[in-house]
Amino acid sequence: MKCIRINQIKLPLTHSPEELEEKILESLRIKKENLSHYTIVKQSTDAREKRNIRYVYTVDVYLHNYKKVSKKILGTKAELITPVIYDYIPAGEREMQHRPVIVGMGPAGLFCAYYLAKFGYRPIVLERGESVDDRTETVNGFWKGEPLNPESNVQFGEGGAGTFSDGKLNTLVKDKNGRNREVLERFIQFGAKEEIRYRNKPHIGTDVLKKIVKNMRNEICSFGGEVRFGAKVTDILIEKAKDGTGRIRGVTINETETLETEVLVLAIGHSARDTFELLEKRGVVMTPKAFAVGLRVEHSQSMINRLMYGTDVHEILEAADYKVTYQTPEHGVYSFCMCPGGYVVNASSEEGRLAVNGMSYSDRAGSNANSAMVVTVTPKDYGTEHVLDGMYFQRKLEEAAYREGNGKVPVQCFGDFCKNRKTEAFGEIKPQMKGLYQTGNLRNVLPEQLAQPFMEAMHGCARQLPGFDLEDVVLSGVESRTSSPVRIERNEKLCALDVEDLYPCGEGAGYAGGITSAAMDGIRVFEAVTSKYRPMENGKEIK
Repeated sequence: MKCIRINQIKLPLTHSPEELEEKILESLRIKKENLSHYTIVKQSTDAREKRNIRYVYTVDVYLHNYKKVSKKILGTKAELITPVIYDYIPAGEREMQHRPVIVGMGPAGLFCAYYLAKFGYRPIVLERGESVDDRTETVNGFWKGEPLNPESNVQFGEGGAGTFSDGKLNTLVKDKNGRNREVLERFIQFGAKEEIRYRNKPHIGTDVLKKIVKNMRNEICSFGGEVRFGAKVTDILIEKAKDGTGRIRGVTINETETLETEVLVLAIGHSARDTFELLEKRGVVMTPKAFAVGLRVEHSQSMINRLMYGTDVHEILEAADYKVTYQTPEHGVYSFCMCPGGYVVNASSEEGRLAVNGMSYSDRAGSNANSAMVVTVTPKDYGTEHVLDGMYFQRKLEEAAYREGNGKVPVQCFGDFCKNRKTEAFGEIKPQMKGLYQTGNLRNVLPEQLAQPFMEAMHGCARQLPGFDLEDVVLSGVESRTSSPVRIERNEKLCALDVEDLYPCGEGAGYAGGITSAAMDGIRVFEAVTSKYRPMENGKEIK
């Protein structure tokens, strides 16, 4: 159905729905009787003038008679479009002998499983960690000082690493097929606020995400799918042909059980290092890829609000965010996973190694803003002798962080970091942390070839955001899990090279960079599987 898209409608923060409608009628020079309805496509905030902060809208307008809009207006202020709506229908014809298996229940695995189940394919989801409720209890215990559970933690378990995050849903992936909007619609269906449909930088928050993933799991099971927790894949069974190509035959679970399948989706996440080692051992083609490492930086949220809004606390707008980049001769440095009103969390998943991440609740009401300031690294920074050298580099940094904090998160003031000395006392900014921490010297964690561009970038970004490099800014480390250190290569049918019907999927496979893009890749893999195979005979297609 065609509509007219209008961009750059600017209104005060306190405007009413009636004022937005009046602006639409004014822009198109039409009477209200011709307006059927409109939908908000995008709402962003223009805060360049601190005394006149405004909302900026993009809207799709549906009319009774489009001929009443002059061609001149359509050529300058608006355009006639047909919105893209996701409408994929499986058309595969080959018969499956066994149910498809999905390894991992982060966004990629969750969405792939949801659509496979919806259309009658009855997938089996294997998740090494716990259900989201049990996992939350385990993670809270770890943050209070209980031993790490290597199989169920901030990285592993129902919902994946994104469950303990800010829940950001923005993505740079082009959405020619409507998958991005489809992901947002499903999040809304299962518990998110409708505003994520149009907010410029939508987020959900860890508290709401937990409810959503559980609701999606229940829906998968109601469609005939199966979810198994505590089910770690310890081997992948590949039958090799004489020409060297392989075919999936099944997986081994917890070293004891064999599960046969001819369709295996690997949605393992960026921290499944033992699985990367298994894939390398089984001859699955992987290549090293660039990623970034660095430290979490905490500023007072009131300072970030002042910089963005001109006031400590805005009565309408939520906690302000920021995005900064800086280029040194050898490295790019940028803010990553910015969490307004959030917390730094101990995100470790391996014994004797320590990693951090950022997390916000849906209200973003914490006193600090935190983000990772990360430095790009490439294979030339960590070696190219082995495809997993990037992973080993990450582990080396995490081992140094673990030692520096004696198992707790090492924290340091930025001024002390620049002077290469341990922090003895904090300034005005106090750590907002989920997990035990102690002061240390993070120069013992971040190698000098990365520490130098980190410091240069902090000072450089202060020219854009005054106070960004204050001496009492709190640092913690190490932020090492920004993305997968490898890419599991796949062909145009989304299968792994030389292994038919093995589908690398999502962030861990190197094809996504956040919750939304991982979910979109899960949908792409669902499409690839169902373009080849038809549903199980005793499955039921849900229209």
